[in-house]
Amino acid sequence: ITDKKTYNKISLKIQYIFMRFKSIYKSKLNHILTLILMSLPILVFNTKTFADEETLSYPFNADSGRYWQYVSDRVMGGVSDGQVTLEQEGEMYFARLTGNVSTANNGGFIQLRAGVSFADSEKDGKQLKGVRLNVRGNGETYYIHIRTNESWSPSDYYATTFKADADWKMIDLPFNKFERRWSKDSRLDPKKIRSFGIVAYGRDHISDVSVSTIEFYY
Repeated sequence: ITDKKTYNKISLKIQYIFMRFKSIYKSKLNHILTLILMSLPILVFNTKTFADEETLSYPFNADSGRYWQYVSDRVMGGVSDGQVTLEQEGEMYFARLTGNVSTANNGGFIQLRAGVSFADSEKDGKQLKGVRLNVRGNGETYYIHIRTNESWSPSDYYATTFKADADWKMIDLPFNKFERRWSKDSRLDPKKIRSFGIVAYGRDHISDVSVSTIEFYY
């Protein structure tokens, strides 16, 4: 998040690596990005995050910048411009993804992303069934991108959409509604999830979406 100098430096390093080497080592770009992201802290959901017996809850707080990072299409030569800020209203913290998404130069995304682990999430034989988010925005449609241990490149992910209106609203996104980009027949296995992204993607538009709470439910 923008007020965390460490993550600003990481983002700049990502952009430098891709801009410096993409013309020479184009076939290796996805592998380089994967290694960089693997070095970030992993947001592990454990028993301490239970809001109740049927939910794993992660509300944003003053320390959220340790786990979340901003990434844009500039790592691959795009020109989208944006930022993520950690803001507060009363006692509620929220992450806000703003910017100008451009499809020029084969780009078209800005996103807020975290590495996650649900390897031990099974509870009484039950698997996680979906995710809920408390969101607010500018009326645009946004994406959730989920990568798993089976994702073979940064462009291999499961995705679904949601609309963020002007008022705060809790939205429910079942995992069976997520589709894998490169294989429509694949089914999302929550125990294999390794990254979770909130994304402004795919078309020229202005992004302004805020998220205060993320809940994974059984």
